[in-house]
Amino acid sequence: MKLSDFDYFLPEGMIAQEPVSRRDASRLMVLHLNGAPPEHRRFTDLVDYLRTGDTLVINDTKVMPARLYGKKDITGAKVEVLILKQLDKNRWEALVRPGKRLAAGTKIIFGDGLLEALILEHTDFGGRVLEFSYNGIFEEILDQVGVMPVPPYIKKPLSDKQRYQTIYARQAGSAAAPTAGLHFSRELLERISNMGVVVVPVLLHVGLGTFRPVQVKDVREHHMHAEYYEISEKAAGTINETKQRKGRLIAVGTTTTRCLESAAGEKGEICPGSGWTDIFIYPGYRFKLVEGLITNFHLPRSTLLMMVSAFAGKDKIMAAYNEAVRLKYRFFSFGDAMLII
Repeated sequence: MKLSDFDYFLPEGMIAQEPVSRRDASRLMVLHLNGAPPEHRRFTDLVDYLRTGDTLVINDTKVMPARLYGKKDITGAKVEVLILKQLDKNRWEALVRPGKRLAAGTKIIFGDGLLEALILEHTDFGGRVLEFSYNGIFEEILDQVGVMPVPPYIKKPLSDKQRYQTIYARQAGSAAAPTAGLHFSRELLERISNMGVVVVPVLLHVGLGTFRPVQVKDVREHHMHAEYYEISEKAAGTINETKQRKGRLIAVGTTTTRCLESAAGEKGEICPGSGWTDIFIYPGYRFKLVEGLITNFHLPRSTLLMMVSAFAGKDKIMAAYNEAVRLKYRFFSFGDAMLII
């Protein structure tokens, strides 16, 4: 399975640089698994495709201000750090720039000394393990010195950092937003709940596994970086009950999908618990739980595009993306949405 199979042409001007004025006002392409022609709607029209007895599963992770700008202790040279994964209380995996100049033993200063980091070792993905030192509460200091880590293809400064958080974000730990959830307003979620659709949260902290580029020609040789997930007993009970009564399980986003499929048994049941998942979903994968998917339009050659291709079929997805380009949909994190059902 070639990486080039998941390429498509996208004019740069169609990469959304800012969110729409109202969260639920984006466009929505509805892609039908039964072969019906795609429909072009608004995100608020999602209610037309849900029904009583469905369960909508969301990822309530919260994006950290994970991008840090600092300087080397001795030389004063500028350093950029993106923290990715917490290993223990003060040790984190991170990406660093400029990587070649940041060896083990280097000390980095952030926020005029509010936060310091010592580089301990290299990682197998080209990053570093950092040990932070500080006085106070790490999360509060990070709020002071850190920056919201919007993707590099977004060139326009983010005027309201809350627009890169879902309205239901709960537990900080992600280095990127679960962007399908950005479309939901409180009013829309209330309408959905009032329809008799159960909304259930699970957790997957978005890290390198989600946005790391694929660099092998045969996608089957790509290895995902592990990401942390949690599924509560309450959430698992609701999900299993939904499956038992033949209700539909609809995942909001690829991260939610990874979480659910990682914890799914062969018979379609889900187990509560927490852990690390490096599941890689690409065409040929057999989905155990998810029956509907709300997602954004993803980067060419990305693992996210491969996942939606596994869910709906590669040819159907690539045709839909070409149609989205023709109709000038907005792409990527702040772009429009797709419902596959």
